[in-house]
Amino acid sequence: MLRLYQCITSQCGFVFRYILRNRASRAKEDLARISERSGVASLQRPEGQLLYLHAASVGEAQSALILIDALLAKFPHLSILVTTGTVTSAQMMADKLPERAFHQFMPLDHPDWVARFLDHWAPDAAIWMESEFWPNMVMALQSRSIPSALVNARLSPASYNKWKFFKAALRQLCQSFDPVLAQTDKDAERFNQIGVSTQVSGNLKYNAAALPFDASDMKALQTALKGREIVVYASTHAGEEEMICRIHKRLQAERPNILSLIIPRHPERGVDIDTNGLKSVLRGSDKILPDADTQIYIADTLGELGLFYRLAEIVYIGRSLSDDGGGGHNPIEAAQLGCAILHGPHVQNLKAIYDDLAAFGGSISVADEDALLDAVCLLLQDGKKRAEIIENADVFSHHNAHILDAVMDALSPIVKHL
Repeated sequence: MLRLYQCITSQCGFVFRYILRNRASRAKEDLARISERSGVASLQRPEGQLLYLHAASVGEAQSALILIDALLAKFPHLSILVTTGTVTSAQMMADKLPERAFHQFMPLDHPDWVARFLDHWAPDAAIWMESEFWPNMVMALQSRSIPSALVNARLSPASYNKWKFFKAALRQLCQSFDPVLAQTDKDAERFNQIGVSTQVSGNLKYNAAALPFDASDMKALQTALKGREIVVYASTHAGEEEMICRIHKRLQAERPNILSLIIPRHPERGVDIDTNGLKSVLRGSDKILPDADTQIYIADTLGELGLFYRLAEIVYIGRSLSDDGGGGHNPIEAAQLGCAILHGPHVQNLKAIYDDLAAFGGSISVADEDALLDAVCLLLQDGKKRAEIIENADVFSHHNAHILDAVMDALSPIVKHL
């Protein structure tokens, strides 16, 4: 199966170039750096030892940053090459990567493009985050005897159901990794059923530092919104923004000072959000402030989630009632920053985290739009209930502080090469 994949992709250069052109036309690729997607480096390789770390997108990259800081602190002469596959994650890495770490876009999985990438960078070791397997890259790491680890490994029920028809292929790919460190017992069980020896280390997201914020921006927003009740709707997807506007209309009849702050997961979608006649303000790169008449404030910016989580005590975490079937986004960041968390039922991509959060009493799960409205009303009216959920979420966010140490210990087969 893997040989067939290799043969097919080796003939697909023209298809991959078409995909890149199409994505670039939709602002899904950085035109100034698009050659990186065919394995052409835009930077020189630093001297000395180099670790290659791949994190598919924003979520994986946030977990990777925790590990990157720990590795650079432990190995003062190490450099780290980080690859991701999205423009948003590249922008985040540009802002957050520490000294001695740098970003390139992941090449598409063409054997020649992968070879060009590895020829240039010649990493001494590699770490793969979570669950995005690109067979040609993984096989190339294996064929070059580059020690590799799979960290924060996740294999959802849906992914398992797909891979179980190709167990031999996944088993062969995972032979490249030692160790394989799973997020949960369930993930480890699914890997083991495929024949991949797996350890459980826990989810690195628990060890993330609190999101930063700009104090001057906070002061400006607090001044602009003085006396307003604020509900934050974070990381929203299609279908959720329209729902939020309907909820806002129903809320404002009783609470005329209410402000709904929408943070679309993909900021470029902000300009297209239909607020259904409600007065809206788009924050934009100029950081435009809402005025007294603003009903919907759309934060279409990157890197400001920490600011908005500190601004309001009630937060709905998106992609849990979205049109695409959901999957959820990380609630740990909101739990760390004094938020009473609401979410819909469709959090299957982060089920273990949400189950843990619920066990601590740190959230309210709602079934649909009406239930979300009721929960928002409850938390706006009942300060004691709101404070209880916030306190429980804070305890939840700190109870797995040992995970980074466990991951670093388990990475001994990798770090001995650094």
